[in-house]
Amino acid sequence: MESLLSSFLSPKHPSLKVCGITQSEDAQRLVAEQVPALGVNFWPSSKRYCNPQQAEQFLLKVASQIVRVGVFVNNAPQIAPSLLERNLIDIVQLHGDESERELLDFLAKGVPVIRSLSLPADANLKALAKHYLTIQEQAHEGQVALLLDAHAPGVYGGTGQTIDWEQAAEFIAQVSPIPVLLAGGLTPENAAEATRVTQPAGLDVASGAEISPGIKDFTKVSQLLASC
Repeated sequence: MESLLSSFLSPKHPSLKVCGITQSEDAQRLVAEQVPALGVNFWPSSKRYCNPQQAEQFLLKVASQIVRVGVFVNNAPQIAPSLLERNLIDIVQLHGDESERELLDFLAKGVPVIRSLSLPADANLKALAKHYLTIQEQAHEGQVALLLDAHAPGVYGGTGQTIDWEQAAEFIAQVSPIPVLLAGGLTPENAAEATRVTQPAGLDVASGAEISPGIKDFTKVSQLLASC
């Protein structure tokens, strides 16, 4: 049976995840536009924060119609289990400084996880790839993916900063077959080129698909879909 992550991040062509959803109308419009996945940010300090009570109003409505990713920054053990139990999210995205133990605990329970990484200029890509390939061996097949975001110490995503695509491409090649989402400063203007250079399993876009933080621009969403 194909896993949720595997169906979302197909090796045949890049997927798209639109992150930072805060409104029911946007969630349902993403379903109508056949966007594969959405992300809801459950980190209170985010300008795209959506509290669980507010998110419940729309996440149940789109269940089984789109992959629902809960984004957490150092608070997943406190919040994610309840959201999973109530069928509000399908995948946990660890986007902070979570320990390897936290990652393995979710995987041991059969919960699909996207682990966010930033790559400083001096990153040892070979060692990093080996580390996550070892983790993948301990997980159920198709339960772990990675996300590459801009390296901005103390800031957890949504910065609009573009990452080093050449470095990302090298890491993506080394960590194969683990699927990797590319984030960091993606827009309708650069998404096609970013995809060509890095060959990711998918694109993850927040600020590049917005009118304002948490409010989506569906002209941009359509353009991004066309880039995949």
